[in-house]
Amino acid sequence: MPDTSTGNTAKPSRRSVLAATAAGVTAALTVTGPAHAHSDQRLRRLISRMSLEEKVGQLFVSRAYGHSASAPDQADIDANLREFGVRTPAELVAKYRLGGVIYFAWAHNTRSPRQIAALSNGLQRASLALPHRLPLLISTDQEHGIVARIGKPATLFPGAMAIGAGRSRTDARALGRIAGKELRAMGVRQDYSPVADVNVNPANPVIGVRSFGADPRAVAELVAAETVGYQRSGVAATAKHFPGHGDTETDSHYGFPVIKHTREQWETLDAPPFHAAIEAGIDSIMTAHILVPALDDSGDPATLSRPILTGILRERLGYDGVVVTDALDMAGVRQKYGDDRVPVLALKAGVDQLLNAPKLDLAWNAVLKAVQDGELTEERLEESILRVLRLKAKLGLLDDPWTDEEAVDRTVGTPLHLRTADRVAERTTTLLVNEGGLLPLSPDETPRLLVVGADPASPSGTTGPPTGTLARALTEQGFTATALSTGTAPSPAVVERAVAAAADADAVVVATYNVTATSTQKTLVERLLATGRPVVAVAVRNPYDVARLPGVRAYLATYSWTDVELRAAARVIAGAVDPTGKLPVPVQRADDPTRVLYPLGHGLSYKTY
Repeated sequence: MPDTSTGNTAKPSRRSVLAATAAGVTAALTVTGPAHAHSDQRLRRLISRMSLEEKVGQLFVSRAYGHSASAPDQADIDANLREFGVRTPAELVAKYRLGGVIYFAWAHNTRSPRQIAALSNGLQRASLALPHRLPLLISTDQEHGIVARIGKPATLFPGAMAIGAGRSRTDARALGRIAGKELRAMGVRQDYSPVADVNVNPANPVIGVRSFGADPRAVAELVAAETVGYQRSGVAATAKHFPGHGDTETDSHYGFPVIKHTREQWETLDAPPFHAAIEAGIDSIMTAHILVPALDDSGDPATLSRPILTGILRERLGYDGVVVTDALDMAGVRQKYGDDRVPVLALKAGVDQLLNAPKLDLAWNAVLKAVQDGELTEERLEESILRVLRLKAKLGLLDDPWTDEEAVDRTVGTPLHLRTADRVAERTTTLLVNEGGLLPLSPDETPRLLVVGADPASPSGTTGPPTGTLARALTEQGFTATALSTGTAPSPAVVERAVAAAADADAVVVATYNVTATSTQKTLVERLLATGRPVVAVAVRNPYDVARLPGVRAYLATYSWTDVELRAAARVIAGAVDPTGKLPVPVQRADDPTRVLYPLGHGLSYKTY
């Protein structure tokens, strides 16, 4: 499910960003999961004993407010009463016979690993107390990078575009393996990752660095590898957002994106990662709230499109796993139809799980009524319930849905896991510019560093802010580093304060965040360059910033501002690590977006100096 943060606003080139595209990618990796512990015959017997209300409930995955299933804080009780008419998450599960619950930090579900494990057990206890005695499938968005719902002390890896810069299937598989192991220890058994979108539009406001990159073959390989890692750890991976959200300038949280790819472009650009995910045995695929006229000219979003979900995904690609909607509270799926019609139309299109309906009571009763009125048949519901139960059986939930709360600390955020994340991050940092061999810096020659720049809210529950994290990491490398936050839109007074501080520094490190033509971040960097001090810039989100700041002699890209990526950047700046990352997307010239400034695959190394 997409995050709600703002993406890059640089003007895109048109879809000529790739010199060549790949078609017909077949993943080399496959998942050989355990045989179903429960046969379809046994699962169908379970379904036959369910009431219609229980069947409807199994299709819904909802948020629930609170850190505890039965004793949430008063503010969360109030939120549950306001939105659902119940006091606790346990009561919510019982009222709607839910098939799943999704965890969010903003819903106060994810305070600590032990607390999450206890919440998971409490929710399972509530579900197993119901007549159908079926466990929940608990899910979350743990993409890593800029989108993760469970923060420290869990292990947090670089995000997808950073992994794309590292170009290592081994690292992608390790991410899935370790992240999956930790999620499972906390009772989370379905992760809405990896992102399979191919980001060919630099102005994409919702995907961007959440994508592995702009090369469909490379994205396909990494999607397959990460899928293997997750699913061998006993967590269902989810490829998203089908049929591909990588070329849009509209955020589907707030609008209705239109993908203008032809059918041929979709086949060569967007489809390969989903082919690879299916080849790798992906357990679930998430839909996109986007309009793709070349695939369905009805005007319906893909989430509600039978030609796309059944005609292409099910019949043409042969996928028979679980299909889950993107969040149903997003504008992209709500603009054409009301909240009562959306879940019904999604089921008619071929969806199995209805995620985070904005008005659960309205959506739940709309599906119930659609069956009672004959618009949907019970048989159609049972098709989806069978897929969901197959997945629960494969994950072992029908036999043992519990998590060992005492063992969580032995699995989540272990020193070995954290070291692995650090080593992976070191292989992703990308050196874009290094004129005159300015980098690496030496504590002997430039002992005093000033770290300034953007300090967006720290993602993924990491320490932050970025300037502070960078300064601490550089101090650990032997420098005396001082942090001065200047923000994403520094005022003239803030710029003057940074320039004055630079006078006492031997070199300046400046973090940039989605620099635009009119951004005052440009003013800050230009004024710092004018001081004559060496300036090292670090693009902490989209790598396209470098095109807006041609005067900078040393530029790094980290693809996110999480601790693990900033620590790796500090080690590269200090020369403790040789940069080996390569751009997974091309960077166009700022003055002529039809021309490439740095091609896909560009990346410098100290070994060349």
